[in-house]
Amino acid sequence: MKQPDISYFKSLSTGDQLNWIVKHYAQDLYWVIRPIVKTHENTDDVLQNTLIKVYQNLPKFRYDSRLFSWLYRIAVNEALSFLRKNKLQSVDNSDDYLLKILNDDPYYDGDEMALKLEKAILKLPPKQQEIFRLKYFNEMKFKEIAEITGTSVGGLKANYHQAVKKIKKFLSEN
Repeated sequence: MKQPDISYFKSLSTGDQLNWIVKHYAQDLYWVIRPIVKTHENTDDVLQNTLIKVYQNLPKFRYDSRLFSWLYRIAVNEALSFLRKNKLQSVDNSDDYLLKILNDDPYYDGDEMALKLEKAILKLPPKQQEIFRLKYFNEMKFKEIAEITGTSVGGLKANYHQAVKKIKKFLSEN
């Protein structure tokens, strides 16, 4: 992920900072949000809300963490807020419902195996889902994930390996 030259980034107006973020991070943020809310339309809505929240809070960004770590947390919080508002997370068998809306999404092009993997991931506890997605799909290093999640590298590795074991077991049994 491209990290801005902080002195250059600080010198930009808030509007220009947001434009820079959109240019360099919008696609990455889209793919942070998409696995959580499942559909393209919902992802676009949440991404727009994320960028509004980023714009509102850019003057408060303290530069004591990486910019993407800060953006990531906002995106995840907005996605989870969206699920709560739309009661998608608290519905009984929510993983089945989330898989259904994913499968019904005209922009989703995954095959049966991709849906099976998604179902296995949805069976994981939320923290393991997050860690697995960052490591497996985003190909992030444990050190980067630790910065984003505020979890130790050792704890991340343990969670990731537990997630992989559970996914392998689920896939072999289903």
